[in-house]
Parts: sequence; structure tokens; C-alpha cells
Amino acid sequence: MTLLLRRTASQRVQKAPSIDSFYPFWFYIPAGVVYGLMFLVPTFASFYFSLTHWTLFDQRFIGLDNFREFFAEPFLLRGLINTFIFGFTTSAGKVALGMMLAVLLTSNIYLRSLLRSVIFFPVLVSTIGIGITFTVLMEPHQGVINTALQYMGIQGPRWLTSPSLAIYSVALVEIWRGVGLATLILIAGLVSIPTDYYEAARLDGANAWQQFWRITVPLSRPAVATVITLSLIDGLRTFDLVWAMTRGGPGFSSDVLASVIYKQYQAGFYGLSTAGNVTLFLVIAVVALPIVAYLNREES
Repeated sequence: MTLLLRRTASQRVQKAPSIDSFYPFWFYIPAGVVYGLMFLVPTFASFYFSLTHWTLFDQRFIGLDNFREFFAEPFLLRGLINTFIFGFTTSAGKVALGMMLAVLLTSNIYLRSLLRSVIFFPVLVSTIGIGITFTVLMEPHQGVINTALQYMGIQGPRWLTSPSLAIYSVALVEIWRGVGLATLILIAGLVSIPTDYYEAARLDGANAWQQFWRITVPLSRPAVATVITLSLIDGLRTFDLVWAMTRGGPGFSSDVLASVIYKQYQAGFYGLSTAGNVTLFLVIAVVALPIVAYLNREES
């Protein structure tokens, strides 16, 4: 009986948590503090200030009046539609073009490393600089793009001055700007696929197209999911490229949610623009989270 009590006491002593058992969790504290200060505090502050009429020196709680006024904005629906058009168009374009470039740049071609650097280079350039440059290139009368089309006997469109074409023109520039990062991620996914699968497929008589659809596409799903997620979130919250190229014009035809919010901020409606930011945050969450959950479920 005494021996049994000693064993029980010894087991209790061994199971008692010591200060050393919490040691690994100490490393979370700096990251948690930075995350709280840089993300959680501003997020909750935005939710609070969206319910107030505020300036730099004063604030007054007004409830949901900012949201009612924001949703009554006459061009909000146009901005919301353009946000979805831009987000889904650029995401699909980056995935499709990025996959083609990734397959090309993982094959045995001449100057492969140089071409990878060239494809990635636009990612390193300022978005505002890219927007200003393409505004000049897409000028309908003297721009380089339409001038080159004229030499081929093609009448170039009014890229940025046509209400029905402006948002798609900006989307094309965004695809060109961001496809380098998508290609880099997809290259990492392709090179991680074991070559044994391709050798077995060739022995079974599969051609290159069958290998792509039966091996490359399924096994690169994690990389594709990452590209879709990053591209979609980046496209839904876009502002800088649209503002640099069209400022939401002509008229309000290429406005996105972020540019509508910025125009309210320019007019001095700080509480209204904060409510718009909260709305944009919720829109991105509602659209992106189910897609991310679906992609992760398919991956698993």
C-alpha cells in the first residue's frame, strides 16, 4: 500500500506543469504583441470610428448613420460591380497565364533563368509608376500600343477613355504586373512534383497534354490555391493602379470600392470613409473566406 501511494505521488509530481513546459510558447509573445498592435487594434478602432462623426480633434457617436449614407451613395453599386469584375478577372488571368509561363520556365529552354527574372521584374516596380507608364502607352491617339496596331491595319480601342472598356484595360495591366509572382509560386509547385510520375506516364504512352491535365494540374493544386487566394484578395482591395490610370473615370465607370472610399476621404467625410473601409473589409471576408475554405477542402 505504501509503495502504491509513493508511485501515485511520483506520477503527480511528473505530471505537474513546470515553468520549462511553457518555454516554447514564450516565442509567440513578440509576434502576438506586434500582431495585436499592427492589426487588431487598428481593426477594432476602425469599427468604432465607423460609428462616429470624427475629425482629427473631435468625435461624436452617431451609430449606423455612416453606413446608411455610404450605402445610399449613387455610384456605390457601380463600384461594387467593378470590384468583383476586377478581382475575379485578374485572379483568373494570373492563374491561367502564370501556369502557362510556369510550365514553359520549368522546361529545358535557352536562357531560362534570365526569362524568369524578366517575368518577375514588374513585381518589383512601383505600381504607381506602372500605372503612369501604361496611361501613356494606352493613349488612344498617340500611344505606342494603338500606333503599333495602326501599322498592322487595326484600329486601336479607347483603352482608358471608353466607359465600357476602362476597368478591363486596368485589369490587363494588373495581370501583367502581378503574373510574375503567380508564376514564381507555380514554378515552386511544379518543381516539387516528383519526376517519377511523368516517367511512368510516358511509359504508359501518355502525351504531353495528358501529362499536364492528369499530373501537373492535380499535383500543383496547393500552389494554384495560393495564387487564387492572394490574387483575389489583392484584386478586391485594389486602389493604387486604378487611381493612377483612370481615377475612377471616365465619369465613375471604373470606380472600385477603394476609390469610392478615397473620394469620400478627400471630401472630408472621415467617418463615412471609415464605414466604407469596414464595408470593404467585410466584402473581402465574405467573398474570400468561402473560396479559401473550398480550395483547402479540395486540397485535403
